[in-house]
Amino acid sequence: MSILVVLICIIILVLLITWVKLNAFLALLVVSILAGFLLGMPSVDIAKSLQKGIGDTLGSLVIIIVMGGMLGKLVAETGAAQSIATVMMNIFGEKYIRWALMTTGFVVGIPLFYNVGFVLMIPLIFTVVYQFKLPAVYIGLPMLASLSVTHGFLPPHPSPVALVAQLHADMGLTLVYGLLLAIPSILIAGLLYSKTLKDITVLPLQIFKAEHTDKNKVPGTANSFLSALLPVLLLIATSLLSFGMKQYPTAQNIITFIADPSIVMLLSILIATYTLGINTGRNMKQVMNIYGDAVKDIAMILLIIGGSGVLKQVLTDSGVSGEIARVLQGMQVHPLILGWMIAAIIRVCLGSATIAGLTAVGIIAPMMATIHVHPSLMVLAIGAGSLMFSHVNDSGFWLFKEYFNLSIKQTIRSWSMMESIISVLGLMGVMILNFFIQK
Repeated sequence: MSILVVLICIIILVLLITWVKLNAFLALLVVSILAGFLLGMPSVDIAKSLQKGIGDTLGSLVIIIVMGGMLGKLVAETGAAQSIATVMMNIFGEKYIRWALMTTGFVVGIPLFYNVGFVLMIPLIFTVVYQFKLPAVYIGLPMLASLSVTHGFLPPHPSPVALVAQLHADMGLTLVYGLLLAIPSILIAGLLYSKTLKDITVLPLQIFKAEHTDKNKVPGTANSFLSALLPVLLLIATSLLSFGMKQYPTAQNIITFIADPSIVMLLSILIATYTLGINTGRNMKQVMNIYGDAVKDIAMILLIIGGSGVLKQVLTDSGVSGEIARVLQGMQVHPLILGWMIAAIIRVCLGSATIAGLTAVGIIAPMMATIHVHPSLMVLAIGAGSLMFSHVNDSGFWLFKEYFNLSIKQTIRSWSMMESIISVLGLMGVMILNFFIQK
Protein backbone atom coordinates (compact mmCIF):
# COMPACT_ATOMS: atom_id res chain seq x y z
CA MET A 1 0.00 0.00 0.00
CA SER A 2 2.81 2.43 0.90
CA ILE A 3 4.48 1.88 -2.47
CA LEU A 4 1.18 2.72 -4.22
CA VAL A 5 0.92 5.93 -2.19
CA VAL A 6 4.44 6.92 -3.25
CA LEU A 7 3.60 6.34 -6.92
CA ILE A 8 0.37 8.35 -6.64
CA CYS A 9 2.22 11.24 -4.99
CA ILE A 10 4.87 11.27 -7.72
CA ILE A 11 2.15 11.39 -10.40
CA ILE A 12 0.41 14.27 -8.57
CA LEU A 13 3.74 16.14 -8.34
CA VAL A 14 4.33 15.82 -12.07
CA LEU A 15 0.77 16.99 -12.84
CA LEU A 16 1.04 19.99 -10.52
CA ILE A 17 4.20 21.16 -12.26
CA THR A 18 3.33 20.34 -15.89
CA TRP A 19 -0.47 20.74 -16.02
CA VAL A 20 -1.35 23.16 -13.20
CA LYS A 21 1.94 25.06 -13.82
CA LEU A 22 2.56 25.36 -10.08
CA ASN A 23 6.06 26.45 -9.07
CA ALA A 24 8.19 23.35 -8.49
CA PHE A 25 9.15 24.36 -4.94
CA LEU A 26 5.52 24.87 -3.90
CA ALA A 27 4.49 21.64 -5.65
CA LEU A 28 7.15 19.68 -3.76
CA LEU A 29 5.97 21.08 -0.42
CA VAL A 30 2.29 20.34 -1.15
CA VAL A 31 3.01 16.77 -2.28
CA SER A 32 5.37 16.15 0.65
CA ILE A 33 2.63 17.10 3.13
CA LEU A 34 0.07 15.02 1.22
CA ALA A 35 2.44 12.01 1.21
CA GLY A 36 2.95 12.34 4.95
CA PHE A 37 -0.78 12.24 5.68
CA LEU A 38 -1.46 9.39 3.25
CA LEU A 39 1.37 7.34 4.78
CA GLY A 40 -0.12 7.77 8.24
CA MET A 41 2.43 10.15 9.74
CA PRO A 42 1.26 12.35 12.65
CA SER A 43 0.89 16.00 11.62
CA VAL A 44 3.57 17.07 14.11
CA ASP A 45 6.05 14.61 12.57
CA ILE A 46 5.23 15.85 9.07
CA ALA A 47 6.13 19.39 10.08
CA LYS A 48 9.39 18.15 11.62
CA SER A 49 10.21 16.18 8.45
CA LEU A 50 9.67 19.32 6.35
CA GLN A 51 12.10 21.29 8.47
CA LYS A 52 14.66 18.50 8.67
CA GLY A 53 14.44 17.70 4.96
CA ILE A 54 15.02 21.23 3.73
CA GLY A 55 17.62 21.89 6.44
CA ASP A 56 19.67 18.75 5.84
CA THR A 57 19.57 19.15 2.07
CA LEU A 58 20.45 22.84 1.90
CA GLY A 59 22.73 22.71 4.93
CA SER A 60 25.31 20.73 2.97
CA LEU A 61 24.73 22.44 -0.37
CA VAL A 62 23.81 26.10 0.02
CA ILE A 63 27.36 27.43 0.58
CA ILE A 64 28.75 25.33 -2.26
CA ILE A 65 26.00 26.18 -4.74
CA VAL A 66 25.98 29.90 -3.94
CA MET A 67 29.75 30.27 -4.09
CA GLY A 68 29.93 28.04 -7.15
CA GLY A 69 27.43 30.35 -8.83
CA MET A 70 29.47 33.39 -7.81
CA LEU A 71 32.69 31.94 -9.18
CA GLY A 72 31.01 30.80 -12.38
CA LYS A 73 29.42 34.22 -12.91
CA LEU A 74 32.76 35.96 -12.33
CA VAL A 75 34.52 33.60 -14.75
CA ALA A 76 31.86 34.37 -17.37
CA GLU A 77 31.59 38.14 -16.86
CA THR A 78 35.36 38.78 -16.88
CA GLY A 79 35.92 36.94 -20.16
CA ALA A 80 37.87 34.10 -18.52
CA ALA A 81 35.24 31.67 -19.79
CA GLN A 82 35.87 32.63 -23.40
CA SER A 83 39.61 32.18 -22.90
CA ILE A 84 39.12 28.71 -21.45
CA ALA A 85 36.71 27.62 -24.18
CA THR A 86 38.94 28.90 -26.96
CA VAL A 87 42.00 27.05 -25.63
CA MET A 88 40.07 23.81 -25.13
CA MET A 89 38.59 23.95 -28.60
CA ASN A 90 42.01 24.69 -30.13
CA ILE A 91 43.53 21.68 -28.34
CA PHE A 92 40.77 19.10 -28.76
CA GLY A 93 38.73 20.53 -31.63
CA GLU A 94 34.94 20.54 -31.70
CA LYS A 95 34.93 16.86 -32.67
CA TYR A 96 36.58 15.71 -29.43
CA ILE A 97 35.44 18.39 -26.97
CA ARG A 98 33.01 15.95 -25.33
CA TRP A 99 35.88 13.53 -24.70
CA ALA A 100 37.77 16.35 -22.98
CA LEU A 101 34.81 17.22 -20.75
CA MET A 102 34.08 13.56 -19.99
CA THR A 103 37.68 12.91 -18.93
CA THR A 104 37.70 16.07 -16.82
CA GLY A 105 34.48 14.96 -15.11
CA PHE A 106 35.94 11.55 -14.30
CA VAL A 107 39.16 12.91 -12.81
CA VAL A 108 37.33 15.60 -10.85
CA GLY A 109 34.58 13.21 -9.77
CA ILE A 110 36.88 10.81 -7.93
CA PRO A 111 37.73 13.18 -5.03
CA LEU A 112 34.53 15.30 -5.13
CA PHE A 113 31.00 14.66 -3.93
CA TYR A 114 28.57 14.64 -6.87
CA ASN A 115 26.80 17.92 -6.07
CA VAL A 116 30.11 19.72 -5.54
CA GLY A 117 31.52 18.41 -8.82
CA PHE A 118 28.30 19.36 -10.64
CA VAL A 119 28.40 22.96 -9.44
CA LEU A 120 32.10 23.31 -10.23
CA MET A 121 31.89 21.79 -13.71
CA ILE A 122 28.68 23.44 -14.94
CA PRO A 123 30.41 26.78 -15.76
CA LEU A 124 32.94 24.89 -17.90
CA ILE A 125 30.15 23.09 -19.80
CA PHE A 126 28.20 26.29 -20.40
CA THR A 127 31.35 28.12 -21.47
CA VAL A 128 31.76 25.66 -24.34
CA VAL A 129 28.02 25.76 -25.10
CA TYR A 130 27.80 29.55 -25.37
CA GLN A 131 31.14 30.10 -27.06
CA PHE A 132 30.59 27.56 -29.84
CA LYS A 133 26.77 27.37 -29.96
CA LEU A 134 26.55 23.63 -29.29
CA PRO A 135 23.55 21.81 -27.73
CA ALA A 136 23.97 21.96 -23.94
CA VAL A 137 22.64 18.49 -23.07
CA TYR A 138 24.66 16.86 -25.86
CA ILE A 139 27.84 18.55 -24.59
CA GLY A 140 27.23 18.25 -20.86
CA LEU A 141 25.87 14.73 -20.39
CA PRO A 142 29.21 12.87 -20.84
CA MET A 143 30.83 14.92 -18.08
CA LEU A 144 27.86 14.48 -15.75
CA ALA A 145 27.77 10.74 -16.48
CA SER A 146 31.38 10.61 -15.28
CA LEU A 147 30.48 12.42 -12.06
CA SER A 148 27.50 10.12 -11.46
CA VAL A 149 29.47 6.92 -11.99
CA THR A 150 32.23 7.95 -9.59
CA HIS A 151 29.56 8.87 -7.02
CA GLY A 152 27.85 5.48 -7.19
CA PHE A 153 30.71 3.07 -7.86
CA LEU A 154 33.99 4.37 -6.52
CA PRO A 155 35.47 4.99 -3.10
CA PRO A 156 36.11 7.50 -1.47
CA HIS A 157 32.48 8.56 -2.05
CA PRO A 158 30.27 8.14 1.06
CA SER A 159 27.95 5.36 -0.13
CA PRO A 160 30.64 3.04 -1.59
CA VAL A 161 32.85 3.57 1.47
CA ALA A 162 29.96 2.74 3.83
CA LEU A 163 29.08 -0.34 1.79
CA VAL A 164 32.69 -1.54 1.81
CA ALA A 165 32.81 -1.20 5.60
CA GLN A 166 29.51 -2.98 6.25
CA LEU A 167 30.18 -5.85 3.83
CA HIS A 168 33.84 -6.19 4.93
CA ALA A 169 35.02 -5.77 1.35
CA ASP A 170 38.52 -4.78 0.27
CA MET A 171 38.64 -1.05 -0.56
CA GLY A 172 41.41 -1.44 -3.17
CA LEU A 173 39.71 -4.33 -4.98
CA THR A 174 36.39 -2.48 -4.95
CA LEU A 175 38.08 0.53 -6.54
CA VAL A 176 39.74 -1.61 -9.23
CA TYR A 177 36.53 -3.51 -10.07
CA GLY A 178 34.63 -0.24 -9.95
CA LEU A 179 36.95 1.29 -12.52
CA LEU A 180 36.38 -1.71 -14.81
CA LEU A 181 32.64 -1.01 -14.64
CA ALA A 182 32.92 2.77 -14.72
CA ILE A 183 34.70 3.18 -18.06
CA PRO A 184 32.22 1.32 -20.32
CA SER A 185 29.27 2.80 -18.38
CA ILE A 186 30.50 6.35 -18.99
CA LEU A 187 31.23 5.71 -22.67
CA ILE A 188 27.80 4.21 -23.34
CA ALA A 189 25.58 6.31 -21.05
CA GLY A 190 27.52 9.51 -21.60
CA LEU A 191 29.10 9.65 -25.04
CA LEU A 192 26.87 7.29 -27.03
CA TYR A 193 23.48 8.00 -25.46
CA SER A 194 23.97 11.78 -25.59
CA LYS A 195 24.16 11.54 -29.40
CA THR A 196 20.42 10.83 -29.37
CA LEU A 197 19.78 14.12 -27.55
CA LYS A 198 21.12 16.61 -30.10
CA ASP A 199 17.57 17.76 -30.83
CA ILE A 200 17.19 19.13 -27.26
CA THR A 201 18.22 22.69 -28.06
CA VAL A 202 16.67 24.73 -25.25
CA LEU A 203 18.66 27.68 -23.95
CA PRO A 204 20.32 26.74 -20.64
CA LEU A 205 20.45 28.91 -17.52
CA GLN A 206 21.76 32.37 -18.39
CA ILE A 207 23.83 32.84 -15.23
CA PHE A 208 27.09 31.83 -16.91
CA LYS A 209 26.51 33.66 -20.20
CA ALA A 210 28.86 36.62 -20.43
CA GLU A 211 28.03 40.01 -21.90
CA HIS A 212 30.55 41.81 -24.07
CA THR A 213 33.82 42.22 -22.20
CA ASP A 214 36.44 44.90 -22.80
CA LYS A 215 39.43 43.05 -24.33
CA ASN A 216 41.80 45.03 -22.11
CA LYS A 217 40.11 43.58 -19.04
CA VAL A 218 40.08 39.94 -20.18
CA PRO A 219 42.38 37.85 -17.94
CA GLY A 220 45.18 35.82 -19.50
CA THR A 221 44.84 32.14 -20.33
CA ALA A 222 46.83 30.86 -17.34
CA ASN A 223 44.97 33.17 -14.96
CA SER A 224 41.62 32.05 -16.42
CA PHE A 225 42.33 28.35 -16.05
CA LEU A 226 43.90 28.57 -12.59
CA SER A 227 41.17 30.81 -11.18
CA ALA A 228 38.30 28.77 -12.64
CA LEU A 229 39.76 25.40 -11.62
CA LEU A 230 41.17 26.52 -8.27
CA PRO A 231 38.52 24.67 -6.19
CA VAL A 232 39.37 21.42 -7.98
CA LEU A 233 43.11 21.99 -7.64
CA LEU A 234 42.78 22.76 -3.92
CA LEU A 235 40.72 19.64 -3.29
CA ILE A 236 43.17 17.42 -5.16
CA ALA A 237 46.17 19.02 -3.43
CA THR A 238 44.69 18.64 0.06
CA SER A 239 43.73 15.03 -0.66
CA LEU A 240 47.32 14.21 -1.65
CA LEU A 241 48.82 16.11 1.26
CA SER A 242 46.61 14.37 3.82
CA PHE A 243 48.16 11.00 2.93
CA GLY A 244 51.65 12.28 3.69
CA MET A 245 50.71 14.04 6.93
CA LYS A 246 49.16 11.19 8.91
CA GLN A 247 52.07 11.17 11.32
CA TYR A 248 51.58 14.91 11.96
CA PRO A 249 48.10 15.29 13.55
CA THR A 250 48.20 19.10 13.78
CA ALA A 251 49.13 19.54 10.13
CA GLN A 252 46.56 16.96 9.08
CA ASN A 253 43.84 18.78 11.02
CA ILE A 254 44.69 22.00 9.20
CA ILE A 255 44.63 20.22 5.83
CA THR A 256 41.31 18.55 6.69
CA PHE A 257 39.86 21.96 7.54
CA ILE A 258 41.06 23.49 4.27
CA ALA A 259 39.81 20.44 2.32
CA ASP A 260 36.21 20.99 3.43
CA PRO A 261 34.29 21.97 0.24
CA SER A 262 32.84 25.10 1.87
CA ILE A 263 36.29 26.35 2.91
CA VAL A 264 37.71 25.47 -0.52
CA MET A 265 34.98 27.50 -2.22
CA LEU A 266 35.49 30.47 0.13
CA LEU A 267 39.25 30.50 -0.49
CA SER A 268 38.68 30.18 -4.24
CA ILE A 269 36.20 33.07 -4.26
CA LEU A 270 38.55 35.32 -2.29
CA ILE A 271 41.48 34.57 -4.59
CA ALA A 272 39.40 34.90 -7.77
CA THR A 273 38.06 38.25 -6.52
CA TYR A 274 41.61 39.54 -6.91
CA THR A 275 42.93 37.51 -9.86
CA LEU A 276 39.88 37.88 -12.10
CA GLY A 277 38.42 41.05 -10.61
CA ILE A 278 40.77 43.60 -9.03
CA ASN A 279 43.76 42.42 -11.07
CA THR A 280 41.91 43.04 -14.36
CA GLY A 281 40.98 46.64 -13.58
CA ARG A 282 37.62 46.19 -11.87
CA ASN A 283 36.84 47.72 -8.51
CA MET A 284 35.45 45.85 -5.53
CA LYS A 285 31.93 47.23 -6.03
CA GLN A 286 31.80 45.87 -9.61
CA VAL A 287 32.92 42.41 -8.47
CA MET A 288 30.39 42.38 -5.62
CA ASN A 289 27.62 43.35 -8.07
CA ILE A 290 28.54 40.30 -10.15
CA TYR A 291 28.24 38.12 -7.04
CA GLY A 292 24.89 39.70 -6.14
CA ASP A 293 23.50 38.95 -9.61
CA ALA A 294 24.70 35.35 -9.31
CA VAL A 295 22.82 34.82 -6.04
CA LYS A 296 19.61 36.20 -7.59
CA ASP A 297 19.98 33.81 -10.51
CA ILE A 298 20.25 30.67 -8.37
CA ALA A 299 17.83 31.49 -5.52
CA MET A 300 14.95 29.48 -6.99
CA ILE A 301 17.26 26.55 -7.73
CA LEU A 302 18.17 26.41 -4.05
CA LEU A 303 14.51 26.39 -3.02
CA ILE A 304 13.62 23.62 -5.47
CA ILE A 305 16.52 21.46 -4.28
CA GLY A 306 15.41 22.06 -0.70
CA GLY A 307 11.87 21.03 -1.68
CA SER A 308 13.13 17.75 -3.10
CA GLY A 309 14.90 17.14 0.20
CA VAL A 310 11.58 17.61 2.02
CA LEU A 311 9.88 14.93 -0.09
CA LYS A 312 12.79 12.55 0.43
CA GLN A 313 12.69 13.10 4.20
CA VAL A 314 8.94 12.49 4.48
CA LEU A 315 9.26 9.25 2.53
CA THR A 316 12.22 8.18 4.67
CA ASP A 317 10.58 9.02 8.01
CA SER A 318 7.39 7.20 7.00
CA GLY A 319 9.29 3.88 6.88
CA VAL A 320 8.64 3.18 3.19
CA SER A 321 12.21 2.02 2.60
CA GLY A 322 11.96 -0.72 5.24
CA GLU A 323 8.65 -1.95 3.82
CA ILE A 324 10.11 -2.20 0.31
CA ALA A 325 13.16 -4.05 1.60
CA ARG A 326 11.04 -6.60 3.49
CA VAL A 327 8.95 -7.33 0.39
CA LEU A 328 12.02 -7.88 -1.78
CA GLN A 329 14.02 -9.89 0.75
CA GLY A 330 11.96 -13.03 0.18
CA MET A 331 12.38 -13.06 -3.59
CA GLN A 332 14.24 -16.03 -5.12
CA VAL A 333 16.80 -14.29 -7.33
CA HIS A 334 20.60 -14.21 -7.59
CA PRO A 335 22.02 -12.38 -4.53
CA LEU A 336 23.79 -9.74 -6.66
CA ILE A 337 20.58 -9.03 -8.57
CA LEU A 338 18.66 -8.92 -5.28
CA GLY A 339 21.07 -6.34 -3.85
CA TRP A 340 20.72 -4.27 -7.02
CA MET A 341 16.91 -4.55 -6.99
CA ILE A 342 16.52 -3.48 -3.36
CA ALA A 343 18.73 -0.43 -3.89
CA ALA A 344 17.08 0.42 -7.23
CA ILE A 345 13.50 0.32 -5.97
CA ILE A 346 14.29 2.30 -2.83
CA ARG A 347 16.15 4.83 -4.98
CA VAL A 348 13.14 5.24 -7.30
CA CYS A 349 10.75 5.61 -4.36
CA LEU A 350 12.88 7.82 -2.08
CA GLY A 351 15.23 9.63 -4.47
CA SER A 352 18.44 9.39 -2.44
CA ALA A 353 21.24 7.18 -3.77
CA THR A 354 22.95 7.17 -0.38
CA ILE A 355 19.81 6.12 1.52
CA ALA A 356 19.06 3.47 -1.11
CA GLY A 357 22.55 2.02 -0.77
CA LEU A 358 22.63 2.06 3.02
CA THR A 359 19.13 0.57 3.32
CA ALA A 360 19.96 -2.20 0.86
CA VAL A 361 23.21 -3.11 2.59
CA GLY A 362 21.36 -3.32 5.92
CA ILE A 363 19.24 -6.10 4.42
CA ILE A 364 22.03 -7.85 2.50
CA ALA A 365 24.85 -7.74 5.08
CA PRO A 366 23.40 -10.43 7.41
CA MET A 367 23.00 -12.75 4.40
CA MET A 368 26.61 -12.46 3.17
CA ALA A 369 27.83 -15.47 5.15
CA THR A 370 25.47 -17.80 3.28
CA ILE A 371 25.12 -16.37 -0.25
CA HIS A 372 28.73 -16.90 -1.41
CA VAL A 373 29.35 -13.85 -3.57
CA HIS A 374 32.40 -11.60 -3.56
CA PRO A 375 31.75 -8.67 -1.18
CA SER A 376 33.32 -6.14 -3.56
CA LEU A 377 30.90 -7.20 -6.27
CA MET A 378 27.97 -6.81 -3.88
CA VAL A 379 29.18 -3.29 -3.06
CA LEU A 380 29.14 -2.47 -6.78
CA ALA A 381 25.79 -4.17 -7.41
CA ILE A 382 24.15 -2.12 -4.65
CA GLY A 383 25.97 1.01 -5.83
CA ALA A 384 24.68 0.50 -9.37
CA GLY A 385 21.15 -0.04 -8.10
CA SER A 386 21.32 3.17 -6.07
CA LEU A 387 21.71 5.18 -9.31
CA MET A 388 18.57 3.80 -10.95
CA PHE A 389 16.13 6.26 -12.60
CA SER A 390 16.66 9.56 -10.82
CA HIS A 391 13.44 11.56 -11.09
CA VAL A 392 11.35 14.24 -9.33
CA ASN A 393 12.20 13.18 -5.75
CA ASP A 394 15.97 13.50 -6.30
CA SER A 395 17.86 16.78 -5.87
CA GLY A 396 20.22 15.79 -8.71
CA PHE A 397 17.24 15.68 -11.09
CA TRP A 398 16.32 19.27 -10.21
CA LEU A 399 19.91 20.49 -10.39
CA PHE A 400 20.12 19.18 -13.95
CA LYS A 401 16.64 20.39 -14.95
CA GLU A 402 17.01 23.94 -13.62
CA TYR A 403 20.59 24.59 -14.75
CA PHE A 404 19.91 23.25 -18.25
CA ASN A 405 16.45 24.91 -18.32
CA LEU A 406 14.63 21.74 -19.42
CA SER A 407 11.06 20.53 -19.12
CA ILE A 408 10.34 17.52 -16.89
CA LYS A 409 9.86 15.38 -20.01
CA GLN A 410 13.22 16.47 -21.44
CA THR A 411 14.94 15.90 -18.09
CA ILE A 412 13.54 12.37 -17.83
CA ARG A 413 14.58 11.64 -21.41
CA SER A 414 18.14 12.87 -20.83
CA TRP A 415 19.11 12.78 -17.15
CA SER A 416 16.85 10.00 -15.85
CA MET A 417 17.59 7.69 -18.77
CA MET A 418 21.33 8.32 -18.49
CA GLU A 419 21.24 7.35 -14.82
CA SER A 420 19.17 4.24 -15.63
CA ILE A 421 21.60 3.15 -18.35
CA ILE A 422 24.50 3.48 -15.92
CA SER A 423 22.61 1.44 -13.34
CA VAL A 424 21.74 -1.41 -15.72
CA LEU A 425 25.21 -1.49 -17.27
CA GLY A 426 26.70 -1.60 -13.77
CA LEU A 427 24.62 -4.67 -12.91
CA MET A 428 25.56 -6.34 -16.21
CA GLY A 429 29.24 -5.66 -15.53
CA VAL A 430 28.96 -7.07 -12.00
CA MET A 431 27.36 -10.27 -13.29
CA ILE A 432 30.10 -10.66 -15.92
CA LEU A 433 32.84 -10.17 -13.31
CA ASN A 434 31.07 -12.69 -11.09
CA PHE A 435 31.86 -15.42 -13.65
CA PHE A 436 35.59 -14.79 -13.27
CA ILE A 437 35.95 -13.77 -9.64
CA GLN A 438 35.57 -16.19 -6.75
CA LYS A 439 34.79 -15.14 -3.19
